[in-house]
Parts: sequence; structure tokens; C-alpha cells
Amino acid sequence: MAENQNLEPLKAPGTVFFIFGATGDLARRKLFPAIYSLYREGKLSEDFAVIGVARRSRTQEEFREDVYQSIQEFCRYKPEQAPEWGEFAAHFEYKSLDINDIDGFRELRVQTEQLETKFNIPGNRLFYLALAPELFGSVSFNLMKGGMLEGAGWNRLVIEKPFGYDLESAAKLNEEIRKVFKEEEIYRIDHYLGKEMVQNIEVIRFANAFFEPLWNNKHIANVQITLGETVGVEERGGYYDHAGALRDMGQNHMLQLLTMIAMEPPSRLLAEDIRDEKVKVLRSLRPYATSEEVRNNVVRGQYTKGSADGKELPAYREEDKVHPESLTETYFAARVFVDNFRWAGVPFYIRTGKRLPVKTTEVVVEFKRMPTNVYLGQKHSLEPNLLVIRVNPMEGIYVKINAKKPGSESEIAPVAMDFCQSCIVGINSPEAYERLLHDAARGDSTYFTRWDEVASAWAFVDRIANTWKEEQGDLEMYPAGSWGPAKADELLQEDGFHWWPVNGQKEDNVVWLKGQ
Repeated sequence: MAENQNLEPLKAPGTVFFIFGATGDLARRKLFPAIYSLYREGKLSEDFAVIGVARRSRTQEEFREDVYQSIQEFCRYKPEQAPEWGEFAAHFEYKSLDINDIDGFRELRVQTEQLETKFNIPGNRLFYLALAPELFGSVSFNLMKGGMLEGAGWNRLVIEKPFGYDLESAAKLNEEIRKVFKEEEIYRIDHYLGKEMVQNIEVIRFANAFFEPLWNNKHIANVQITLGETVGVEERGGYYDHAGALRDMGQNHMLQLLTMIAMEPPSRLLAEDIRDEKVKVLRSLRPYATSEEVRNNVVRGQYTKGSADGKELPAYREEDKVHPESLTETYFAARVFVDNFRWAGVPFYIRTGKRLPVKTTEVVVEFKRMPTNVYLGQKHSLEPNLLVIRVNPMEGIYVKINAKKPGSESEIAPVAMDFCQSCIVGINSPEAYERLLHDAARGDSTYFTRWDEVASAWAFVDRIANTWKEEQGDLEMYPAGSWGPAKADELLQEDGFHWWPVNGQKEDNVVWLKGQ
């Protein structure tokens, strides 16, 4: 904890970054571009180095060319625009390594120490495991056996989701890693926590006097969280058919968004205090005590053949590496309750799915309606006020209020005041992996998940997954390109609500006022 209470300056200290899985897709699309963006913006110390580690054979020149092509294709800064590219590339080296070979790790140690001497790096080492989770434990152990954790500075381990398949496997994986690394040295990355508008949720809530006093069950009717994808499983059929939407999106991204919306104000703006409040939300989630409660509150679906934009789309069971009789869900929706004083009785509706009409991540906070039997409510049908937080792909917020319709004498209409953050910042806004890599190098664990967060999320999700496993017949089919099973709409209709439009879809009766 002390590490987070005395954060280093905004510029990351001298560090050696180890990218395990350096020839993989994550490194190519996200990690190398993130490091280059941090370098271009002066957020990296000049005393840094990157060692790419993978089993595949590569010369140093071939690896640096791979890095160049990665940055050229995926980075918001282009390397040909920077005269110092050669100087930057000189900080990159490659090591071909069998992760089960202890001697290979000893050779890596020698290579590391040479780079630390060359670039005057004070022994700080950040290990990013862009690998399958089942390899985390063995790599951690071999880092220790190979002497890689004996540098003069700090050691930090960054690991990607999925962190386990359920609570039991996650606990076993955590136990293996904890034999080598302390909890405060482990950075479990969920890239959604690095997104601009997710981090902005705290500011919107806690820096505005007209939101926080209303942020409770006296004024909020419900909260809706939507994470929609237009794509199918693409090349991930083998993984996805084993995981499904609940484990792939629900256990991490969806519950993380829910905790950011529902958490109490932290007593201090320190990483552990913020994460404490998120854990309290997860522990307050009302568990589904019986299979019947799961059936009444959770919907799972799978897409069948459909169409979008005039293009025919295949059914999930027709996708590559998917079992032709698969019962894996590509969609789930749930009605969730946070049983504490602030949120008692307020339903949180969450939904995520593949092959939906639009790609979007949005949070809709619906406030309670004004009384219908007094004053304007007697003569007009007043819409509820909404606060909408757009996370992806558009970034921004809008607030919907009731106002006199422009040009009329007495007609009241909903007016939406729209603030588009990505319209201002544009395509050069920092990418999630940039923020998170920068935070990890600085020792700021605020937007990384702690073990008790992971465990609490799995405990909640496991009850749903176990019920589905026992009762195979509850799978609802929906056409690709639609908004999912009709049963998901019924979840809200039972409570007198409906899903609000997302991703900038306009309501016919709303007057939109744009702002930047």
C-alpha cells in the first residue's frame, strides 16, 4: 500500500518492460503502440528498455521491424513522422525463450542487466504476461528461479484476463502467483478500466453537486448498462465456446462498470481506498439463492442466422471451431440488486452480446418521474430524466430533461443536452493500454483489479453459471443483428421500464442540443 501512497512523478521511472508473448496479437495491436505513444508524449523516462519474449526465433533487426510495423498500423502516432525513431528502436531487444527452460531465464537475466547498465535503469522490472492464464504460474516461478526478481529496484507483474474460469480455478491460479509475487506487485489488467469515460465516472459523480446528492434510491429509478458488439466470435471460436458471454464479459467488464457507478465516495483518493469501495459493492450484490431466482432474473441467449446492413450473418453454431450443437451463450442480460442503504430496491439491468445492431458501451441512469397528479404532470406526459455516460465507441455524456418545446407556447418536450468528449479530443485521445501501462510503471494500482475484487465477482457469477450447467434448456435464440431475446425486454417490462436507445440512436420526440 505504501507504494501507492507516494506515487512517483507523472513521468514513469526508468523501467525494463518485459513483453511475454511478444509475437502475439495483443503485443502487436496494443502494447507496442502504447509504449510508443507514451514515449512520444514524454511519459516514459529516457532510461527505459523493452525486451520482447516469445518462443519464435527472431533476430534483433527482425523484432524491431515487427515493432515498427505494429506501430505504423495501430498507433495514433506514426513512426515515419519522428526523426528519433532509430533512437527509440534501440531500446528494444528480443529473447527467444522456452518458458519451461530455467537456463533461458538465466540468459534473460544477463541480457537484462546489460540493458540496465547501458540505459542506466535502476533495476525496475515490469513483466507483462500476454499469455494464456494457465502459463502465469510457471512463468512466475521460473522468473524467480532464473534470478529475474533480484534486481535493485521493484518488480511488478501485469496479467491479462481471463483470470480463471470460475472461483475455484481463479483461487488456484492466484495461489500459484502469490508464491512468487506479493499482492501489491500484481496488476490484473481489465482494459475497460483504462477507458477515458470509465475513469470519468468518478469525476462526474463526485465533482458535481447536482448529481451526488441525487445518486441514491430516493431519486434513481434504475440503471442500465449495455455492452454491445456487432461482431461474432471471429477467430476466437475455440476459446469462446468454452467461456461464453457471462465469463468473457460479465465477470469483469460488466461488473467493473457496475462498481464504478454504485461505489461510495472513497475517504481518500488513494488506490486502496478506491478499490475498497468497489469491493464493498461486489459484496453487496444480492446473490441468486436458488435456480428459480436465476431463471427469473437472468436471460441467456445465442444468435441464429440473421442480417445486418444487407449482409447475411451465420448462426453461432455455424462459426469456425464452435460445436454444431453448442449451448454456449453469446448474450446475457440480468437484473441485479445492490443491497445497501444507497441502492436498496434500485434494479441494475446489465446486458452484453455479440451480433447486436450496434457496437456500444453505455450506462443509462434513469431518474424517477415527477409526480403525475400535480402541476405540469396533470396536463403533460413528462419523460423521466436521464444521465447517459457513453464509454465506447463514442465518448461523452448527455442529460435529458423536460423543457418547453422551442417555438411552442405550452408544449413540453424532452431536451437532450449532448457533450461529445471524443469530438474534442479526437483520434489522438490516449488509448486504454497507454494509461494502464503508465499507471503500472508508476505504481498506481487504482484501475487494476485486486484479488478480493476478482474473487467476489466470480462468487456472484458462479451461481448463474452453475444453474445454467444444471439446466441446459434455458437458452433463448435471437437473430443475428437484433437486440437479443425478447425475454430480456420482459425483465424490464415486469418492473415498468424499458431499454433506452444507445449509441446515439435518436428518439423521435427529443430535441437535441449539441455541446463540445
